[in-house]
Amino acid sequence: MNEQPSTPGDPGDPGDPGDPGDPGDASEPDIEAIALVVARVPGVIGLHAGVFGEVATYLPGRRVHGIRMRDQSCEVHVVLEWGAPISATCDAVRAAVRPRVTGAVDVTVEDIALPTPGAAR
Repeated sequence: MNEQPSTPGDPGDPGDPGDPGDPGDASEPDIEAIALVVARVPGVIGLHAGVFGEVATYLPGRRVHGIRMRDQSCEVHVVLEWGAPISATCDAVRAAVRPRVTGAVDVTVEDIALPTPGAAR
């Protein structure tokens, strides 16, 4: 039997975390992958932890701010860039997250970032 060892990132590698864009097993959502796909949505500046830091998912040794899993839903709290269409951006966030969770995806716009001086409009 002539097997070559897997290198990290090989599709056959059991230790490969996979593509963050891959929904994977929706029964146990990958919170960090959800955070990555939300951050990639055009118009999203980042995730927001809420006024008191209460919006988070606790993982071993760390927290992922801006995403809170509920029994029947997922809350995603975001900061949008100035001028981003709010409704369309929220719909895009929902569409990016929905395949990765079961239940509803509730998107909350916590803030809108002011444009930086001198930035192209």
